[in-house]
Amino acid sequence: MPLALSFVCGAAGATGAATVEVIDADGLPLVGFTVHTGERWCLVWNHSVAGFPVRDCFVFRPPAMVLDSSDQRDFAAGLGHLEGRGKLRSDGAGGYRIEDINEPVPGNRLNLRVGSPAVDHRIEFRGVRYSLSERAANRLVVIRLVQD
Repeated sequence: MPLALSFVCGAAGATGAATVEVIDADGLPLVGFTVHTGERWCLVWNHSVAGFPVRDCFVFRPPAMVLDSSDQRDFAAGLGHLEGRGKLRSDGAGGYRIEDINEPVPGNRLNLRVGSPAVDHRIEFRGVRYSLSERAANRLVVIRLVQD
């Protein structure tokens, strides 16, 4: 069954732009969009045990993809705040927000084992939702930042 493809090429380099790509294990593109310096996008999923949404947001700070913040309903399995890694704040709705994490993603590549449709891994950018679980459930993908 062919996968739906949402891929937009963008010029990178001197313009302060780069492309965020999600590729599968064979290197085939699943999602792609252009980001400009300072723009954010978020990887969102439903926690596999507790079920609440977790939102990790990244920002493009040339030349790096940087983990900027994380929103979590509570500190369920695998979640939480590490002292010295961002500022822990209330989200105002009973959950937590870790801000100013400022952690560059090594090699501008994030490996992800995409969860089932119930986990619903997705990327949100400029009001658009790209479902990774619809495209690659239970498979390894790479989310990467590509610059010319």
